Amino acid sequence: MSAFSLFTGIPLIPAIVLSVLLAVALGAVAWTLLLVVLAARERRRRRRADRTPRADESDFMWVFVVPAMDEEVTIADSVGRLADVRATHRRIVVVDDASADATPTVLAGLDVPDLRVVRRELPEARIGKAAVLDLAWRMIGEELAGVPRDRVIVGVVDADGRLDPGAPSVLAQHFADPRVGGVQTLVRIYNQTGYLTWAQGLEFSVFGRVMQLARSWWGTANMGGNGQFNRLSALDDLVVDEQMPEGVARGPWRDKLTEDQDLGVRMVQAGWRGEQTNAAVVEQQGVPNLRRLYRQRTRWAQGGWQVVPDVLGVRRMRHVSLVARLDAVMYLLTPVVQAAVAVGMTMTFWYWVVEDVAILPRVIPAMVLFVVAALGPAPLGVLLRGGTRREVATALIVVLPYMLYSLITYPVVWRALGRQLLRRHGWAKTAREPIVVDDGPRLLPDVEPERLPAV
Repeated sequence: MSAFSLFTGIPLIPAIVLSVLLAVALGAVAWTLLLVVLAARERRRRRRADRTPRADESDFMWVFVVPAMDEEVTIADSVGRLADVRATHRRIVVVDDASADATPTVLAGLDVPDLRVVRRELPEARIGKAAVLDLAWRMIGEELAGVPRDRVIVGVVDADGRLDPGAPSVLAQHFADPRVGGVQTLVRIYNQTGYLTWAQGLEFSVFGRVMQLARSWWGTANMGGNGQFNRLSALDDLVVDEQMPEGVARGPWRDKLTEDQDLGVRMVQAGWRGEQTNAAVVEQQGVPNLRRLYRQRTRWAQGGWQVVPDVLGVRRMRHVSLVARLDAVMYLLTPVVQAAVAVGMTMTFWYWVVEDVAILPRVIPAMVLFVVAALGPAPLGVLLRGGTRREVATALIVVLPYMLYSLITYPVVWRALGRQLLRRHGWAKTAREPIVVDDGPRLLPDVEPERLPAV
């Protein structure tokens, strides 16, 4: 049965459109399967690799940058945990972006070695995270001028972030390879007290353990907003003077709503390797409120639309295979694919229910394919993200609730496109949840062992 025959009974032009959209959906599903296979291969490669350490954390200077704007609720917790991170050479840099709450007072009361607090003031402040990070890049370069720039590792930890104390030792094994420009740690949600935060935790796990790990096979893993670590010399290669935040002349981070995604893509296009580690974790808060979650995800989706033009730079990725370049194109066109699949799903439902076109049971396969494509890696990623048979059995139980979460958050792609077309780029900050006191920094129990091959 051809894709076109699935839509018999629908007018010719809509049937052609639906057939094309269904082909896009099938391509998205097939590509997800490829990433699942590659993630499994990369996982096996790391487990079989030489266990001999390739580098020590003391071989590098670690600079932890914490952007902070109105973070009185979580900043002491985040900085306090960074103070417990095991790093021989380190700096902690908090950039207070004109906080109007008690953040400056909280920071002033911290007794943390190697802590440096930098305050930005209005009107230059509060123009986005990229401006904060570009300031940190300039300051780090000036203050560590005597340290080889390829030995300086700049980590970005959000103000609600909780970095694994042993992260530098893990990351050093990646940065021992001079081709590696950036490494993303596994993100976990620590306030999983309800359905929404539980689903977000599963979402980040799937992304890190499947999508990101698969791209590590090629060296094209991307950077996230929290827990990304970049070699200073790699950041230097990304310095531009166009599309910069207002008042910033030049720097590696451009004025994008998802400046982390834009940076990671351009880093790989510049010839550096991007890798994912699941042996080091950064925890962060999930959003427990649906309205706030929609606002956050719309901002992320709009950032995805903003980096679509980066697809033109894929042709510069001569250091990776053709398949890896095709994956880079698919990744950058994710919002386009999502929007197309949403249109196909809506049109199919319309002709089936509203127009009462007699296409049942032919419509059932098409509707199923559109739904699977709309969910993206949700069902496959949850079921095949690795682990024991018991974990797979558990995944069979949780996959349906997670699919519901994916469908709930799916419409943000169209809202984000509307905002982008209307040039609406302003956003309210996502509020933090109160900190629940616990026993301090810890290595989380479900971090998978990771071994890296010798250089």
